[in-house]
Amino acid sequence: MDPKMLTEGIVAGRREAGQLADAFEDLHPPLSEHEALVAADRCYFCHDAPCTVACPTDIDIPLFIRQIATGTPEAAARTILSQNILGGMCARVCPTETLCEEVCVRETAEGKPVVIGQLQRFATDTLMAADEHPFERAPSTGKRIAVVGAGPAGLACAHRLAMKGHDVVVYDARPKAGGLNEYGIAAYKTVDGFAQAEVNWLMKIGGITLQNGKALGADLSLDDLKAEHDAVFLGVGLGGVNALGVPGDDKDGVRDAVDFIAELRQVSDLAALPVGRDVVVIGGGMTAVDAAVQAKLLGALNVIMVYRRGKDRLSASDFEQDLAASRGVRIITNAQPVAVHGNGAVREVEFAFTDDDLKPTGQNFRLPADQLFRAIGQTLIADGLPDLDGRKIAVTGAGRTSVSGVWAGGDCAAGGDDLTVTAVAEGRDAAEDIHARLMG
Repeated sequence: MDPKMLTEGIVAGRREAGQLADAFEDLHPPLSEHEALVAADRCYFCHDAPCTVACPTDIDIPLFIRQIATGTPEAAARTILSQNILGGMCARVCPTETLCEEVCVRETAEGKPVVIGQLQRFATDTLMAADEHPFERAPSTGKRIAVVGAGPAGLACAHRLAMKGHDVVVYDARPKAGGLNEYGIAAYKTVDGFAQAEVNWLMKIGGITLQNGKALGADLSLDDLKAEHDAVFLGVGLGGVNALGVPGDDKDGVRDAVDFIAELRQVSDLAALPVGRDVVVIGGGMTAVDAAVQAKLLGALNVIMVYRRGKDRLSASDFEQDLAASRGVRIITNAQPVAVHGNGAVREVEFAFTDDDLKPTGQNFRLPADQLFRAIGQTLIADGLPDLDGRKIAVTGAGRTSVSGVWAGGDCAAGGDDLTVTAVAEGRDAAEDIHARLMG
């Protein structure tokens, strides 16, 4: 924690250790074997499988649920992991309520879908607990591939390439692998160090070397990577955060929501993490919800999310919005910041009400705040990249960039929807394309 962040209202220990443990317990406790069998029995095993169509990684959902129903969860896990090697994490963080479960026939008919995400977790957890890896490496091809970024896209790409018999070197700027899964997701969604456990399990395929503390631009150049490897995959994510661009947004107590979430995920004692009394989060996406809910769980008295557009434009799902409300987070829409007030440190944030075209209505209001989190989108920060499409790397096909021999996927590539499951699909598909290119 930066010492300047410790302003008057930002203190540690707002809740006792026992309260914090209860507050940050698993958001969706795992199903027991009996619960999984009962849940699987609700599946109609539809022949057209709208749930599979809605899954970005094309998992055969009716098949894996049938395998659970017949008492073979390990086989179900193999079905899942053959398409999504990070199926365990995706089962925990994927917005299934707006993907596979939203189109479930049970949801359409009854308003209560099959709990596909929880069943996926049951299957993958069962296999991982058996301490086995369901895939084997093919004979060595002699090819060497660089993967830059050990997030979901990079890990999925590396695993698929290693399985094909290639040697893979994964470079990552952070001390730990995992990317968003390790640093960017609310702690109550992935408890007990699951992100690192999944990385360690994935690495059992063999043929993957991980080098931490290596950032593209500062430590690595694309030209050198190309010269030393047969192919390069870029899964560098988005390292920058958009600025508020209003007077006072550099005051003490103002910080990026992603940094707050990353710090919370890495701290060993939640009671030692300072949080404000009055917290304001600007943004309407999953990151904003994760920051707001966790600030409330840490003991902040008042937590308010403010979004510049209408409620129907919030990118956070209805489930996430309801979760925030259930934890005491207030959400204000159609308001955008115009100034941050305070003498050195933030004390109030001033907003202007907006219409549907984001034009100010002429009505302003202020919210007290000793801590202000920015969650208004991230930007790509790296040097020597291939051609861009807007603010992301331009790609065609399965992640091919403007530079021959270089692929990209995940949040840094144009065209995706910034979901963990989509990043996995893009990394996997790029690996298949790289393999096809290298092997002729």
